[in-house]
Order: sequence, then structure tokens, then C-alpha cells
Amino acid sequence: MNFLSKYRTVLILLSIFIGLLLGLSPFIGSHTAVLIEPFLMIMLFGVFLQVDLGSLGKAFKNVKFASTALVMNFIWTPLFAWFLADLFLTGSPDLQVGFLMLLVTPCTDWYIIFTGNAKGNVPLGAAQLPLNLILQIVLLPVYLYIFAGSVVEIDMFLLLKSIVIVLLVPFVAAALFRKIYLGQLGEEKFENNILRHNDNMQFLFLNLAIIAMFASQGEVLLKNPGVLIQMLIPLLVFFILNFILGQLVGRLLQFSYEDTAALNLTTLARNSPLSLAIAVSAFPDNPLIALALVIGPLIELPVLVIVAQVLLRLRPGYKTFSWKKKKPADN
Repeated sequence: MNFLSKYRTVLILLSIFIGLLLGLSPFIGSHTAVLIEPFLMIMLFGVFLQVDLGSLGKAFKNVKFASTALVMNFIWTPLFAWFLADLFLTGSPDLQVGFLMLLVTPCTDWYIIFTGNAKGNVPLGAAQLPLNLILQIVLLPVYLYIFAGSVVEIDMFLLLKSIVIVLLVPFVAAALFRKIYLGQLGEEKFENNILRHNDNMQFLFLNLAIIAMFASQGEVLLKNPGVLIQMLIPLLVFFILNFILGQLVGRLLQFSYEDTAALNLTTLARNSPLSLAIAVSAFPDNPLIALALVIGPLIELPVLVIVAQVLLRLRPGYKTFSWKKKKPADN
């Protein structure tokens, strides 16, 4: 794990602090909002560079794992997120929407790092990446319409337009860049020259976007200091119960430790950058939605560090649940 990966949480906190300091200047605060979307689009360009559409079929080579992960990520989690939002955040509709947007989008980058840290099945987890990315883009407006349509006013045209602009432009650019680069220089140079540095580039522009956002919306946060506390309890409930569920499902389905660890991480880690990019564009008059999505990683990243350590402790004694009845001993 490199410096940026090891100290993600600290660097995100530092970016927030820098953004708040810059926001003390009315001139800077009023001119930084326009930078949020471009920074996030560059970051998403880096995310899409990792996606090999030709490898979509790899996700289904292990049908049992793929179907289990899909059910947990795209059926169970949206329903569970809606229940938690309704239970804990009823009085804050914008936080409900931000919370929902955070939880219905599975992670497409750092969950792989934590899967490796936990000695999980990294190739199996990584095979889910293209599928998770495409499904969350397609299903996000559906989830918002179903679960959040009665909470805040959603302009579906603006939402779909935001998804097309914020996601389609970097997606097409990344696909073209990948195709041209691979065609000219080959996969080995693409891996060594581009993908090896890609994660750092994504994290850099995510932090630049966070600085710009807090500089432009710092006043909103200072007026709402309880946002972090409001988000803390439902997110911890989500992480704890989903971790336990992942362990139970993995053991019931006779997954190896490595596969169960991969299932835990791909169903716990969330894609806050993608949701943030859409929220900034689709909900410009609801800054608390975006703030909820920035606060999400502050809670999520330490939790994932702890989860990786807990998994390593469970590894030596890991056992699946047997469905077969023990034969009675012979007399």
C-alpha cells in the first residue's frame, strides 16, 4: 500500500480543512463551485480507464459468487439503505438522499486494495468491477425515483442529463484513450505507464474536488455541524450488519475464506466519488446531499481498515456451514 492509499482518511480530512480555510474568503468561495464538476470528471476518467468491457464475461465465470454479490449490492442493499434512511434520517430529506446515493453505488476502486490487505480473492473481486460500475449507472436514477422521489423534488430530466454529461463524457474519453493506447503500445505498457499511477491520479482529483466543494459550501457545513453525527449511526449499522450478513452468506454457500473476504469487501465499500459527481450536477440547490457524500468516506475508510484486520483474525479458524447431517457413530 503506497502513501496515498495508507493515509487516505487523513488526506481527505486535510482537504476538507483546506477547503474550509479557503471558504473563509468570500471571493474564493464564490468561484470554486465551478471547479467541482471538472475535477470529478477527470477522476471518473481514471476510474473508467480500469474498465475493460471485453472482460465483462469474467464476472460470470463464478456464477455463484457473481449472483450472490449482485443480489446483495443491487437488491438487498438499496432496500436496507432505504430502511435505514427512513429510520434514522427522516427529519433531514437531503441527508436521506445523500445517504441513499452513497449506499446504492458499490465501490469500483479501493475495495480491491482492502481485499488484498485481507488476503481475499482479488481477481474474483476485481472481476465484479465492470459489472458493478455499469449497473449502478443504469440503476441509480431508478433507485432515486423509487426511494427518494417522495422525499425531495427530483427533476428526472436534469438527473438523466447530469448522468449523461458527468459520466458519459469521461466514459467515452477513457474508452477511446484505452483503445488507442492499447492498440499502439500494448497491454504491458498500458499497465506500467498508465494504470500503475491511475489510482493516485484519481485520489488527487477527488481531493481537489473536495477542497473546491468545501470552499464553496463551507458556510453550509458550519451551519450544520451535526451532519457527521447524523450520518455516523446509520452508516455504522449498515457496515456492521452487512459484514455479518456477508460472513453468514459466504459460509452458508460454502465459499472459501478468500471468496468470502472478497464478498465482504465488494458489498461494504461504496462509490462516493461517482455519486458526488452526479449530486453536484443534479442537485445544485441541495448542498447537504453533496456534503453527505463527502462525509461518507470519512466513516467508510476507517471501517474498511478495521474490516480487513477483522477478516485476517477470522482467517485461521474460518469454517463453512455444512448442510450435511453427521452420520451416527457405529456401535
